[in-house]
Amino acid sequence: MNKVLLTGRLTRDPELRVLASGKSVTTFNVATNEYAGNGKERAEYHTIVTWDRLAEICGRYLGKGQQVAIEGRIQTRTWDDDQGRRHWKTEIVASQVEMLSGRRKKDYAAEAAAQALEAQAAEFGLIDSSGDSSSDDGESSEAASSAETDEDERLAAEVVA
Repeated sequence: MNKVLLTGRLTRDPELRVLASGKSVTTFNVATNEYAGNGKERAEYHTIVTWDRLAEICGRYLGKGQQVAIEGRIQTRTWDDDQGRRHWKTEIVASQVEMLSGRRKKDYAAEAAAQALEAQAAEFGLIDSSGDSSSDDGESSEAASSAETDEDERLAAEVVA
């Protein structure tokens, strides 16, 4: 049986590619810790490969430092380079990836809320499409800034609710 279970943290953001065949593939590294009996620990680094829909999800929602649980299988690839030397690469081909730290999910939720606020502010004419404040109604810039802040707070409360 070829089955791997790992829990660790991403050492870099995933790299998402789309092959000529149209298949998506994501590669990233996960660091795990091995604890020795004398209180010392040693880091081990694993290359993870995901395919198709799982690759798209990993590419979109995972980021450096995030903790994940991986289930998959070990695969070793071999190839010869231009000088005729043989190379080996051992990877984990993941069949399941579980996000254990929600940091990135919160980032995406905050980004969506900010975009909704921006759209509402543009709808009310508080900002133009470039994001600049508009105060064409003769208010002083200080009063306009205070009014915009109050409106932003009100809009933020609506989005959260």
